[in-house]
Amino acid sequence: MDRKTFVKQTSGAMAGVLLADSLLAHSRFYNKQRIAMVGTGHRGTSMWGIPVLEEFKDKVEFVGLCDINPGRVETAKKMLKVTCPVFTDFDKMMKEVKPDRLIVTTVDGTHNQFTVKGMEYGADIISEKPMTTDEFKCQEILDAEQRTGKKITVTFNYRYSPHRQKLYELLRSGVIGTITSADFHWYLDIHHGADYFRRWHRLRKNSGSLLVHKASHHFDLLNWWLDSEPEEVFGYGALDFYGRNNSFRHTDCRSCPYTKECKFYWDITKDQRLVDLYVKNYEYDHYLRDGCVWKEDIDIFDKMAVQIKYANKVQVSYSLFAYSPYEGYRIAFNGTKGRLEAWIKEMEPWEEDHFDEIQLTTSFGKREIIRIDNSEAGHGGGDVRLRKHVFDPDGNDPWKQAAGSRDGAMSCLIGIAARNSIDTGKPVRIENLVSLKPQAKKA
Repeated sequence: MDRKTFVKQTSGAMAGVLLADSLLAHSRFYNKQRIAMVGTGHRGTSMWGIPVLEEFKDKVEFVGLCDINPGRVETAKKMLKVTCPVFTDFDKMMKEVKPDRLIVTTVDGTHNQFTVKGMEYGADIISEKPMTTDEFKCQEILDAEQRTGKKITVTFNYRYSPHRQKLYELLRSGVIGTITSADFHWYLDIHHGADYFRRWHRLRKNSGSLLVHKASHHFDLLNWWLDSEPEEVFGYGALDFYGRNNSFRHTDCRSCPYTKECKFYWDITKDQRLVDLYVKNYEYDHYLRDGCVWKEDIDIFDKMAVQIKYANKVQVSYSLFAYSPYEGYRIAFNGTKGRLEAWIKEMEPWEEDHFDEIQLTTSFGKREIIRIDNSEAGHGGGDVRLRKHVFDPDGNDPWKQAAGSRDGAMSCLIGIAARNSIDTGKPVRIENLVSLKPQAKKA
């Protein structure tokens, strides 16, 4: 082959290779999931912003960020290190960027607005828990999903931690026989628990109360563990510690004259991330992230007790306590062949144990202790596993951890029913709240 022919042929081949590489790169770029987020506060940026970009940079692309606070959405853009446009007008964002999926991480009481509109604009929804805060908004979401044909994913990260997954496996194995009842008690300590009473969560209109905002996590675990759906709920609740139950109060901790007397004084300036998101952007919406836990407008409960009857006849006793000296929970399942139980205490920095224990006791048999590693970050590794399932699924879901709108509805409806029961003094049937009929065994 002479030089001219060689150059001509090899140049053509090289051009073909370069074109193929270019097309592949182009294809990869446009095959990325086009993501938008509404609600760019701490939860949105820390759970669904920065780590998603770090873990799935080849699979996702943020095309829009939206928040009612213009300063905060700009701060979020810097934190995420993205170049996408930012908006304070949700409709404008959806019309201009047309995302494939919308992450909803706003105040709970507004989830329905953005979930419904997002689906109507053609996006699938990734919703933080709770899916919504009352039965009317819940029905609105269910109707919109059916009408639009779009899909809702509700992000229950607790399902994905190894400890809770092991409980699910053991219960499904039949080792304690048919499950007949369960006891579930959750303790929020004077640090974590108190924080809900500083923030927007302190108002029912925003959070639906801790029975919805926090307990929907726990109710979802029960629904998942028991493989059934709630039928009837009765509740008790009161505000006995925070709110008006103190001799002094102020608007916020930073300007408070009682910092020396108040054991709940909290210095937000020691957390630069919260300062950047909230303190520096106070001028736009006047939101106090370090609000006083003794404010008189607090209208949620700080102690709650709930009885739940499931469609498969399992009876559950649940409680939530928001001013415990320590953080953790107790769970126990009683069955026809034994009992499965666990006591989980959140570890303090100076404590060295890095495992959780499950105790299995069979009738007329032995007691067995099962140890599960808990050294993984992010809710015991649940956060990472959840994000993988949401953004890079492999098609396998052996423990049925993926959650959709029905799961989201059934979890928040227990809290909604319990709150309604506390207000009326009467038991509440789930079928009287929305169009869903409780299933004895989840489909």
